[in-house]
Amino acid sequence: MKLDKHGFPIFSDKDIMDILYNGNINSIQELLVDPSPDVKKFNETIDRLKLPYKKIKLYDKNTLENVNTNDLDEALQSDWFMPDEYKKIDVERYLIEKCKTSEEIERVEQELFEFETRQMFNLLRYMIFLVDFMRENKIVWGVGRGSSVASYVLYLIGVHRINSIQYGLDYQEFLR
Repeated sequence: MKLDKHGFPIFSDKDIMDILYNGNINSIQELLVDPSPDVKKFNETIDRLKLPYKKIKLYDKNTLENVNTNDLDEALQSDWFMPDEYKKIDVERYLIEKCKTSEEIERVEQELFEFETRQMFNLLRYMIFLVDFMRENKIVWGVGRGSSVASYVLYLIGVHRINSIQYGLDYQEFLR
C-alpha cells in the first residue's frame, strides 16, 4: 500500500488478494486500487455473475493529483461515512437534553455557536457516531488529551471524560 499526495491509501493487486484470501471481500468496496488486468477481471466477473458485491474502485491518478486539497476535503466532508440516522441528528437538541443546569446549557450554546461558525456540525455528528460505535464494540479510549478537554460539548458527547466547566477550562483553547 502507498499513499497519494492527499494521504489516500492506494492498494496494489497483492494487497487486494491478501484481503480477499483472508475472507474480507466486503472491506474492499471502499478501497482505491491501482488499475490492473486482474482488478478489471474481478469487476467484470461481479457484473457478469450479478454477484452481491460492489466493484473495486479504481484509483485515477490524473483526476486526484489535479484536485486542490481544500476542495477534496470539502467534498469528502460532505459525505461522512456513518449511518444515515447520525447524519440527521439535531446536535443542539441532543446536547441540550444532556444538560442539567442553566450554566451547562449556556456553555453548550456558546460552544455550538463556535462550531456552527466553523461549519463543524457534521464533525460533531460523526463524533457522536464514533463514541457510540466504540461503546457498542467495547473499545477503550483515553480520559482526555490536549486542548479537546476544554470543550464541554465533546465531554457531553463522550469524546473525553473531563468536565471543563468543573475545572474552569475555556472552550476557546480548543477552538482557536
